[in-house]
Formats: sequence, structure tokens, C-alpha cells
Amino acid sequence: QVQLVESGGGFVQAGGSLRLSCAASGGTFSTYTMGWFRQAPGKEREFVAGINWGGGSTYYTDSVKGRFTISRDNAKNTVYLEMNSLKPEDTAVYYCAAKMGRTTIIEVLSSFYGSWGQGTQVTVSS
Repeated sequence: QVQLVESGGGFVQAGGSLRLSCAASGGTFSTYTMGWFRQAPGKEREFVAGINWGGGSTYYTDSVKGRFTISRDNAKNTVYLEMNSLKPEDTAVYYCAAKMGRTTIIEVLSSFYGSWGQGTQVTVSS
């Protein structure tokens, strides 16, 4: 199982930007589909964005389309989430997750992902 460590969270005003990173170790990173999920207080964990093993396929939840961009650097074993035009409703703990498999299909259900990071807090003030 790959180990994942997120970084880059923080406090930002509405309209601002943050870039999250997720560094992977202990596995062959290029064989994994990667996803970003988030969980706000009192809410269930939800899918935010995903990218397939080669980076050629991405998928976003509707609420972040046009504002967030997921990317990966397989040479650095890292996946990124660029977040722009942040809104207070984006406030949550953001988690990186990995699902083994070289496919173009990006799963949105958390149960498909076998490895998770510890999460990084993103707080957006109004």
C-alpha cells in the first residue's frame, strides 16, 4: 500500500488561492488513480477531484469545476490540487487518496480508494 502525506492547507480569505500537495511513498505511484476528497464538520466525506494514473483523465465535482485543478507529477510521486476563487463553503479537511489501477475511470466513491493521507485543513473566511 502506498503511503500518502498531504501539505499546503491553511487559512485564506474568500477569493484566494491555495495549492495542496500529496506526496506518495512505498508504492509504484504511476499505477494509481489519485483522488482528493474533503470533509466539512458535520458532513460526510465527499469527492472533489480525481486524476488517472497517467494524468490524461480528470474529473471534478460540479461545485469546484472551473476553480480547482488536479495534476500529478509521476517523477516526483506527487499529486496536486490547485484551488482558486475559494469560497467559505470550501472549508474542510482535504484528504488525498489512492486507488490502484491503470484505467481511465475515476471513481468518486471513497470506498474504492485503499490508501489515505492524514488530511490537511483548509479554512476560507468570508
